[in-house]
Amino acid sequence: MKEKFIQIVFNYKFLFIAYIVFALFASNQTYFLPKSWFTNGHFYAHYNNYLIFKHSFFHLIDYKDLYILYPNEHWDYYKYSPSFALLFAPFTLLPDYFGLILWNLLNAFVLFFAIYSFPKINDRSKQYILIFMLIELMTSMQNSQSNGLIAGLIILSFALLENEKYFLATLFLVFCVYIKLFGIVAFSLLLLYPKKTKVIGYSAFWVLIIGILPYFVISFHQLTFLYSSWIGLLKADHSISYGYSVMGWLKTWFGADFPKMYVVLAGAVLFCIPLFRVKLYKEFSFRALLLSSILIWIVIFNHKAESPTFIIAISGCAFWYFPRVRTIENLILIILVFIFTSLSPTDIFPREIRIGIFQHYAIKAVPCILIWLKLIYEMIFGPIRLYKDQIII
Repeated sequence: MKEKFIQIVFNYKFLFIAYIVFALFASNQTYFLPKSWFTNGHFYAHYNNYLIFKHSFFHLIDYKDLYILYPNEHWDYYKYSPSFALLFAPFTLLPDYFGLILWNLLNAFVLFFAIYSFPKINDRSKQYILIFMLIELMTSMQNSQSNGLIAGLIILSFALLENEKYFLATLFLVFCVYIKLFGIVAFSLLLLYPKKTKVIGYSAFWVLIIGILPYFVISFHQLTFLYSSWIGLLKADHSISYGYSVMGWLKTWFGADFPKMYVVLAGAVLFCIPLFRVKLYKEFSFRALLLSSILIWIVIFNHKAESPTFIIAISGCAFWYFPRVRTIENLILIILVFIFTSLSPTDIFPREIRIGIFQHYAIKAVPCILIWLKLIYEMIFGPIRLYKDQIII
């Protein structure tokens, strides 16, 4: 019975269907939930983020500023690039119900395919990763967020770089930046591979092409205005939140209210130190650990990190743990991630604990911070061949 259960669950077809079912469930749940009342006197749907993306396209072609509030349409600001607003156009052709389903399916499919195509680790490790990430992916899709897509694109870029498909790899990396600016950290992957002149050229090409895409529907003057407005919003946005981040952890646990930029710079220095071990660039384990470091770093050092953002960090934790030889300390850390990162926003815990303790003290971020610190230590001082499988299976 046990063996049959394992054969069913640890199977790509079963897991692919599970990802579809989770996407459909999340879409239906958020679509049919009653609207919530906000203090500005409006009622907003639970798939508010999808509505932000959808209306951004109409604001774009109507020559409106994308980066101001539109309280009659949705809550909160649009914080993505003008290019993303244009590329979201296909979803606007559909009724909200079907567009929302398609959007969540896209996030699930890209992430699933990225893990499935990951090189040089065995199928069982990939299947563990897919299972481990399901709850966190559900959290992201319940908020109709783009974070599953971002995680998938970064992981897929790594797979393409490993297969020397630099043109497509740089396309996905650049696209991540045009979705959320913190994706720029993933460009550090390019340092690990040869033909740097070529990848720099490809990157510049995609930055230009994707950046000017909206020029096909708006004037150049309007496009430059929108990029200026986007930068202005991101600058203003930097000062008003701590999120589930290192900054939030330091403030709520220790009362340390350091300037955010100093904390980010300290994190950037720690992130970069392993990159001085240039001789290790040829080791797959080192490159894979850098990928994990990137996926965790862009969340825990993001002052706006919310619960749905953590599908990105969870991806990094999963790739750090499951393909490697087990140790007690690593097992403890991944269990902490599962309990206090993945499960902390769920109804498993009473609301008083979720809000009063987990949310207030940024508990969701802490296990990911601990794993990232251990990962950096391993990259600086640890053995090189941390992964069990060094061949494509």
